[in-house]
Amino acid sequence: MQALRVTQLSPDLSGVALADLPTPTRAPGEVLVRVRAASLNFPDLLMTRGEYQFKPQVPFTSGLEFAGEVLEADLGSGFAPGDRVMGGNKTGAFAEHASVPADRLSAMPVGLDFSAAAAMGAAYSTAFTGLVELGGLQEGDWVLVHGASGGVGLAACDLARALGARVIATTGSPAKAERIAALSRPEAVLTAEGRFREQVAELTGGALADIVFDPVGGDVFDESTRCVAFGGKLVVVGFTSGRIAEVSTNIPLIKGFSIVGLRAGEHARRFPERGAAIQRAIARLAEAGAISPAIDRLLPLARWREGFAAMARRELVGKVVFEPGA
Repeated sequence: MQALRVTQLSPDLSGVALADLPTPTRAPGEVLVRVRAASLNFPDLLMTRGEYQFKPQVPFTSGLEFAGEVLEADLGSGFAPGDRVMGGNKTGAFAEHASVPADRLSAMPVGLDFSAAAAMGAAYSTAFTGLVELGGLQEGDWVLVHGASGGVGLAACDLARALGARVIATTGSPAKAERIAALSRPEAVLTAEGRFREQVAELTGGALADIVFDPVGGDVFDESTRCVAFGGKLVVVGFTSGRIAEVSTNIPLIKGFSIVGLRAGEHARRFPERGAAIQRAIARLAEAGAISPAIDRLLPLARWREGFAAMARRELVGKVVFEPGA
């Protein structure tokens, strides 16, 4: 089978290439899946550089998540050959076949195709865990979503709107604002540069944001501490800006807000019942047509470099999805 292998960590993808590998042998407790679609996430790019908190030993097959068809599974696993599934592991998705523990998979929501299912998993799990599970999202809340052109940011906008929140989206690229507005239909799209608190205050009638969802960090985080309502939540999702921000503890004390760290995958592993409930909630929304992932481009796996490069250049509005074997 073809698989995208990282044989050497490098800043320029020089240690990444397609390779021919044997189909993985399924271990007890695992499910062997024919991968139909696999989506690119920012951690996939970071892992090729050794810059993500999880550092797999090289060589490894890249890719966090996929959707496909079950080929082999244990009796009693809840899966059978032919089942359409989504999920994945920390690595291994960018290949024609993958073998992963059964508890890392779930049934695809009815009505979704493979590309949508592959694009939905990690992004919407992250958004739901951050906004609902940790952020306590309520209907009518104001939600400020940074990095709204990325897969996770767009998922947060989509999910928040589906749950009755009022969304303000931000982007570092004014050229992306129109596309973000068309895809996620927020109350407004702002350029997250310099001081944007006054714009947030004006849009919310002075109430500010009940939840700030921040995958960007750096200067955006700094200004976000001025945008959180009293009793609100500032959810730390990541640091795509490249700078890990710091905050003086008197700021959340005086302003009465909480800073919450989000690791959706770890949350699901530590609290598996809650993780399963989150997946069921997302599936219900997807099957009802209330949420739908945004896909920037669909590529055969042979064109993997195009997708990684577009992510590195921050060109994307939505997810890159690869089709192994296409």
